[in-house]
Amino acid sequence: MQMTLRLAPALTFAALVASPAFAASDAHGGGGFIGGFMYSLTDPVTHTAFLAFAAFLLIAWRMGALKTILGGLDKRADDIRNELEEAQSLREQAAEALALAERRQQDADKEAEAMIAQAKDDAKRIMKEARKDIADRLARREALAEARITRAEAEATEEVRRAAADAATAAAKRLLAEDTAVDQFESAAREIEKALG
Repeated sequence: MQMTLRLAPALTFAALVASPAFAASDAHGGGGFIGGFMYSLTDPVTHTAFLAFAAFLLIAWRMGALKTILGGLDKRADDIRNELEEAQSLREQAAEALALAERRQQDADKEAEAMIAQAKDDAKRIMKEARKDIADRLARREALAEARITRAEAEATEEVRRAAADAATAAAKRLLAEDTAVDQFESAAREIEKALG
């Protein structure tokens, strides 16, 4: 910036000298830079305008206007540079946040898929265990029912045998007490048939 401020008066002076010379050379049929410069020195209007413009720039330079303008431009350039750096930083942060969000989304999707698969496996296992449990209970109840039926049949058979034996014994006693031996045998057979029938 300091070098720019040092060169500003020289560049301004060169521009001021060259401007009217080129303008005059174009307006009055050529002669190049030297011809234009010579004409600008002899033409009172161009000469006056040139001197007024030069005085204006000299006054502005002495009052620090050029320094202020150049400083303002440098400050504006720094501000723009800082804003661009901040925008780049924000862009990088946004890209990192987006990548992080995408990774989290993928992790959440994988976790949800794993939970669904686990739930399906658990449901299959529970159904299998429930079916096995039901089958075991039915088998136990069936075996218990068969055991009760067998026991009831055995008890009924035993009661029938006892009843038949009691009836036969009673019939035999009665016959022995009443009839002769042949009649007693026939009567006992009939009593047994009645008791069993």
